[in-house]
Amino acid sequence: MTYRLFAGAATLVTAAALAATAPVAAQAAPAAATPCGAQAMVKETLPNGTTWQACWRINDKAGLVLSNVFVSTKRYPEPVQVLDSIRLAQLNVPYDNGDTEYNDLTAIGMGSYGMETLTGDDCKGGSIRLGSDGGGEPTQRNVLCVSAEPRGLAYRLHEQEWDDSKDEPKDTFYSQQGHDLVLRTISKLGWYEYVTEYRLHDDGQITARLGATGDLAPSEYSVASNGWPIGKGAKDYSTMHYHNAFWRVDFNIAGKGGEKVEQYDTATDGRGSMTAKLKTTKTAIVKEGTFSRVNQRWWRLVSPTSKNADGHARSYEVVTTGGDKYEGHPETKPDITFSQKNPCEKWASDNASDPECPLDIQTVVDFVKNKETLTDPVAWVRVGFHHVPRDEDQSPMPMHWQGFELVPRDFTEMNPLTPDGRGGVNGNQSETR
Repeated sequence: MTYRLFAGAATLVTAAALAATAPVAAQAAPAAATPCGAQAMVKETLPNGTTWQACWRINDKAGLVLSNVFVSTKRYPEPVQVLDSIRLAQLNVPYDNGDTEYNDLTAIGMGSYGMETLTGDDCKGGSIRLGSDGGGEPTQRNVLCVSAEPRGLAYRLHEQEWDDSKDEPKDTFYSQQGHDLVLRTISKLGWYEYVTEYRLHDDGQITARLGATGDLAPSEYSVASNGWPIGKGAKDYSTMHYHNAFWRVDFNIAGKGGEKVEQYDTATDGRGSMTAKLKTTKTAIVKEGTFSRVNQRWWRLVSPTSKNADGHARSYEVVTTGGDKYEGHPETKPDITFSQKNPCEKWASDNASDPECPLDIQTVVDFVKNKETLTDPVAWVRVGFHHVPRDEDQSPMPMHWQGFELVPRDFTEMNPLTPDGRGGVNGNQSETR
């Protein structure tokens, strides 16, 4: 099946633009007003009627930046804002022998000269958008791939009821394939090539992930204790290393902002009649801080004002396994950091200091030292990957991914993909209630 996606162009901007989300151009306001012109906007409707709309740009350090992200569905056609912005905030790559370390975003940059021109199968079946790498009147080139991609089974339900007219059981099957709107760019940093990808699911979920491919660095070979034998025999040990990826996520649920941060923990609470009882406890996170996963812990950002039709506060849950935790730096240990929004806090590590910014805010750990009250929280999500090379990494290296999910929780009062036949199923349907 072919999905038609519409091409456009966008202007790439420099790192200074990260401190503000100034409009690229004015246009007649659509149902979901976004402060960017048509050339810098992606607005696509997936096969089942879900529409995502976002502004996009390329930052010389962060690469692909999405802002003013709205979603609407066939069941809920009014566009509702989800994010103010989302982008990569650092890629820290330390090698296990202790002799080499890179902060790829601030030292090299996913945008500008690092941004690859798409070619070959880079955007097969999708639509390529044009952009430039800033300054004067630069040459436009193909940098953003936009595609609609099947994501597998969205739901499946076998409903059984009794047909009185025929005095026999009646079976009804509900089954639907899901789709994602996928936005991706490719950046070449040294020997590695990185794919920045955002998958906007038709049920309102967002997947942020970073893919790594390219080649193993030919200069990074070590000894058996911190390398893996690559090639003939046990002679050449390719050095193991980490990819510590950080994302900066700024919510703006329903355009209201001011989200509240909540942490939920579940623990055993005695015995029931058949098995253990569990108790889930909510903790309001009102001050800045760093946090890590333990068993049965999760976080959500909740709108203090916007509610769904059931009267429940709209929120998004941050779902991350945390990946491999790198113990070498304080900032790579937390799975998530919540800080008060601050234009001087751009990068999760190696935070570039503007002349007007304090010199002592170099990492996410520094961002939260003063424990400010969270009235406009920013989430810094860290996902690590310990790359232990293998023979199959040569060559080119197969793609490996790391990332996290933003999952709607009570954003709508029902599944936005609910079929008509299940539209009345909301709440306890038991006849004995």
